[in-house]
Amino acid sequence: MKLYHGSLEIVQKPEIRKANRTLDYGSGFYTTTSYEQAEAWVRRRMDEAKLARGYVNIYEMPAVIPSTLKQLIFQSPTEEWVDFVMRNRTEKGFVHDYDIVYGPVANDRVYAAFALYEGGFLNKQDLIKELKAYKLVDQYLFHTEAALQTLTFIEAKEVVL
Repeated sequence: MKLYHGSLEIVQKPEIRKANRTLDYGSGFYTTTSYEQAEAWVRRRMDEAKLARGYVNIYEMPAVIPSTLKQLIFQSPTEEWVDFVMRNRTEKGFVHDYDIVYGPVANDRVYAAFALYEGGFLNKQDLIKELKAYKLVDQYLFHTEAALQTLTFIEAKEVVL
């Protein structure tokens, strides 16, 4: 399976990096199965950094992940997904023990719905119903060094403004 990672640099050897902000699934190395999502992300970063060039890094991941790796899979927005994302985003010091986490991306539009939920204007069931109406892109988080070993770098495609 091909996975994509948007970056301002070519990333042949992915690393686990602590984020300077809270993320959906915690710290680690994020990828997606959507080239368009990775390209859009790197274009936003290029615009913020006032750079004219970025990259979509392409990796291969095996169809079967070693059973020694602990995975958490969310096929769609569920109560468990909402709880997991909220814990990562709001609980100071929350750390999970999964090697790989897969599920929907909570993008800006999704965060508006999450804000309504956090503010008590939507209950969890209405939030999930709202989110299921959106066309959500996916993301894979590689949370441990062992998980990163499943990725093989293929190439980096240059993105220019």
